Amino acid sequence: MAAKKVDDFSVPSTGGTFTLSEHRGHPVVLYFYPKDNTPGCTMEGEQFRDLYKRFDKAGAVVVGVSRDSLKSHQNFKAKMNFPFDLLADVEEKLCTQFGVIKMKNMYGKQVRGIERSTFLIGPTGQLVAEWRKVKVDGHAQEVLDAVKAL
Repeated sequence: MAAKKVDDFSVPSTGGTFTLSEHRGHPVVLYFYPKDNTPGCTMEGEQFRDLYKRFDKAGAVVVGVSRDSLKSHQNFKAKMNFPFDLLADVEEKLCTQFGVIKMKNMYGKQVRGIERSTFLIGPTGQLVAEWRKVKVDGHAQEVLDAVKAL
């Protein structure tokens, strides 16, 4: 499969506006998660946090994305001590661009939500790997291995 170029985007983040093209030359790990301060999302963030120094050493930029507000993200990031930024995709621009909004069952009701997914964008802006329907345990390590293989 030929790697397809990822369209540039800018979204508000805990570190100011995050623009993809400003990170050319570095792999970018974009991990989408359903909601701040929920057990699975907290665990996933912790795993990326705990491996962050190794991502950084490999030259990678790690960012988490959900539809939560910037204020919610700032609180979540501070509480969990995340060394990376969280992107506030409240208008679902990125969710739509990456096709991560799915119908899910929540307590017997159909709800629209983010399917836990991670995308690895190479240094030249090409999509080099994607993980969908992510199971949290061990996922961050799998992504790190993919970054190191670039």
